[in-house]
Amino acid sequence: MTRRAIVIGAGFGGLALAIRLQSAGVETTVIEARDKPGGRAYHWQRDGFTFDAGPTVITDPPCLQELWALSGQDMATDVDLMPVMPFYRLNWPDGTNFDYSNDEAALRAEIAKLHPADVDGYDRFLTYSKGVYEQGYVKLGAVAFLDFASMIRAAPALMKYQAWRSVYSIVSSYVADERLRQALSFHTLLVGGNPMTTSAIYALIHTIEKEGGVWFARGGTNALVSGMVRLFERIGGTLRLGDPVTKIDTTGNRATGVTTVGGWYADADMVGCNGDLMHSYKSLLADHPRGAKVAKSLARKRWSPSLFVVHFGVKGDYSDIAHHSILFGPRYKGLLDDIYGGVVPQDFSLYLHHPSITDPGMAPPGHSTFYALAPVAHLGKAQADWDGAFGDQFADAILDEVERRVAPDLRANLVTRFHYTPADFGRDLSAHLGSAFSLEPVLWQSAWFRAHNRDDVISNLYFVGAGTHPGAGIPGVVGSAKATAQLMLEEI
Repeated sequence: MTRRAIVIGAGFGGLALAIRLQSAGVETTVIEARDKPGGRAYHWQRDGFTFDAGPTVITDPPCLQELWALSGQDMATDVDLMPVMPFYRLNWPDGTNFDYSNDEAALRAEIAKLHPADVDGYDRFLTYSKGVYEQGYVKLGAVAFLDFASMIRAAPALMKYQAWRSVYSIVSSYVADERLRQALSFHTLLVGGNPMTTSAIYALIHTIEKEGGVWFARGGTNALVSGMVRLFERIGGTLRLGDPVTKIDTTGNRATGVTTVGGWYADADMVGCNGDLMHSYKSLLADHPRGAKVAKSLARKRWSPSLFVVHFGVKGDYSDIAHHSILFGPRYKGLLDDIYGGVVPQDFSLYLHHPSITDPGMAPPGHSTFYALAPVAHLGKAQADWDGAFGDQFADAILDEVERRVAPDLRANLVTRFHYTPADFGRDLSAHLGSAFSLEPVLWQSAWFRAHNRDDVISNLYFVGAGTHPGAGIPGVVGSAKATAQLMLEEI
């Protein structure tokens, strides 16, 4: 008899899980609250420009290609991945630029320009990064930690790499130049982690990028989402849009199905949830004792910051601005202390995304598409009038900084603009405290200490996405889908 599964949420994690289940013969329906699939990888089209909400850094293509291979298909049928080079252009207030890539000769030359003695230190850091990549990503990235014993088994390998230290601390033990320390540690911010407190294991991101490159999907990240949807539906899956789930139905300690705001109900043998953890337990499981118990526990945990994103389309091609730029501010540790401590600072570091430099189709002819992203404290730590005058002023300050640093005459060339705030994350994604990355990836909230891929009490309720192991980012949530699918398929 065919088994039936429901997956709540059509983000990367939910779609990857659904594809795995459907490929294995499980009749799978994905239910998405919004009018488009993607979750945090939503998109808008305005005035001829395509704006991706994010994530916009695609790494480890094999983890995605595997989803198509499950049904004997080729990812290239649905998605055109384009290489991005350099991976990032890093810029400091003094005008220093640093092109970061996996071109070894070019990268060493960039390091030598900043601090010649750090070239050897970089080589030693690379050896370290490769080691934690093998242990933390290759061996454990798609493994479910369901009990403490599994954590104990993994601990010796992780302790060998001093997992209790921070990424910044480890990097600093290898290179002396402060700019290089920032260049080799900022990556954790892309998954919601503070470089000063996030476990050194996350130094593996450097090797993920080095080994697999950095990529962009032609048409935008949304085109990768659309490709996954086409694959899912082609192999028989069903996607239901614009009808938020209001309840995970249960009988005893078993999930029996879901009910939506529109009154639609479907039963299922198992339920997978790609929604926000707090929302899932506190709201969707409000009628089960498990919901309130876990929500109380989650409320005590540390949640990652939010984001403030300014999307803008401009006249001109801005060919001297890289696809991905990091505009470091005048402070590094001090700014991170503010963001994670609950202060909305007047200075900021920015991630500037310029997709039309790689794919001109993201903008009308002769124009460019951008967004500028600033990490900011989540709503539980810092209150601000994000929907009102303060939000407008913050967006203006970001555009002023981009214009001053890398894009002269930006204001004169603006065609369209809008911004997305922590309040929007809360409203649109039911994100607890407006967090952009779910639980903060500190050591004591990793692996077994993170949300489990299968609930400990409701035996056929499963979780996938940024709040589960191994965490946020496309490879992370796709890895969590692999771990969760393995558990769900054991039910068959």
